[in-house]
Amino acid sequence: MRKALHIQPDLEAVLSPPAAESKSSSIIPARALEYPELRYMGSKTRLLPWIFETLDKLDFESALDPFSGTGCVSYLMKAMGRRVVASDFLNFTSTVARATVENNRTHLDERALQGLLRGASAKRKFIEQTFSGVFYTPEDLRFLDRVSGNIRKLTDPHQQAIAYAALIRSCLKRQPRGVFTISGDLSRYDDGRRDLRLSVEEHFLEQVEVYNTTVFDNGRRNLALRSDLFELPRRKVDLVYLDPPYVPRSDDNCYVKRYHFLEGLSCYWEGMPVDASTKVKKIAKKFTPFSYRRTAVEAFDQMFSKFKSSKIVLSYSSNGFPDLEQLETLMRKYKDHVQVFEKPHRYHFGTHRSVARSSVIEYLLVGQ
Repeated sequence: MRKALHIQPDLEAVLSPPAAESKSSSIIPARALEYPELRYMGSKTRLLPWIFETLDKLDFESALDPFSGTGCVSYLMKAMGRRVVASDFLNFTSTVARATVENNRTHLDERALQGLLRGASAKRKFIEQTFSGVFYTPEDLRFLDRVSGNIRKLTDPHQQAIAYAALIRSCLKRQPRGVFTISGDLSRYDDGRRDLRLSVEEHFLEQVEVYNTTVFDNGRRNLALRSDLFELPRRKVDLVYLDPPYVPRSDDNCYVKRYHFLEGLSCYWEGMPVDASTKVKKIAKKFTPFSYRRTAVEAFDQMFSKFKSSKIVLSYSSNGFPDLEQLETLMRKYKDHVQVFEKPHRYHFGTHRSVARSSVIEYLLVGQ
C-alpha cells in the first residue's frame, strides 16, 4: 500500500496539486483574519493562514463544515467566495455560524439594540435564581435574564443570531478561565484584564458592534445548521472540512462540560434541564462516538465513507486518538490520493499565569 505524502510547509508550493492554480489568490482574505476569536477548546483561529494555504490550492466551489465550532474556518471559506454550509451539534456554536456565515445582509441596528436593553427588570429570573453565586455578579445575571427575554422577541432570525453571538462572546470574556467548570470566588484569576472589569452589559454593547462588522455578502446562499454529523441530510458539496473532537491522552473532550452555560443560554435552557446537584449547574452531556476509544475508529471510518464523493480535508492533532497512521489508512479506503500537511502548534487554554499549554503537531489530511 502506498504511503500518504507528508508535506512540510516550505514544500507545499512545490508539491501541491496544480488543479486550482488559476483560482489561487495566495493571500488570505483580510476579513477572515478579523473574525472575532472565541476562547474555545481546539479553536483553529490562529491556524487560519496555514489552513488557507491548503484550501486555496484545492478546486472547490461549495464546502461543508460539519464541526464548525467557533465558525472561523466556515467564515474563511465564505470570505474565499465559496458557498458554505456550517453545522455543529451544539446550539450556541451553530447560532454563531448563523450570525456570521449564513447571514449575508442583516445587522442589529440601533432600534433593535435599544429594544434588547429595554426594561428595568426581567419578568423571568431563571438565570439569576439558578446561577446566583456560581457565575457572574447579581447585576450581570439580571441583565442576562432581561436581554435573553428581549432577544426572543426579535422577529428576524439573523438579528437574533447576532444578539446571541454577542452575548456568548461577552460571557466568555467576562469568565476568567473562559470555561464553566469552576464556580464561586474567581478573584484569584483576576490579573487586571479589562475584560474582567467590564460588566456583561458593557461587553454586550461592544460585541454587537463587533459582530455587525462580520456581516457581508459573498454572493452565495450559505447555511448554518444544528445537527449531529451522522444525521446531516445529504448535500452535494465539492469539499468537506472535518474538525471532529478526538480522544485526548488525558482529561476529556467534552464541550458540554466546558460550555454548558453558553449552550443553555442560547435557548434559555428550554429542553435542557439543569442538574441542581452540581456546583456549576450542568446540563446533560451529548454523546459523540468520537469521544471514546471503543467507538472512535469506527466513527472516523463511517465519516470518511459518508463524504467519499467529496474532497476531504481533515484537521487533526498529534495528541489525539486514532493516530495519524490509522487515519491515513482509513482515508485511503475511500480516496486514491492522500496528502498530509504538518505544522507545529501550541494551544493556549485560558489566560491566567499558570495557563496550561500543549505543544502538538497539527495535521491537515487531504483526500482527493
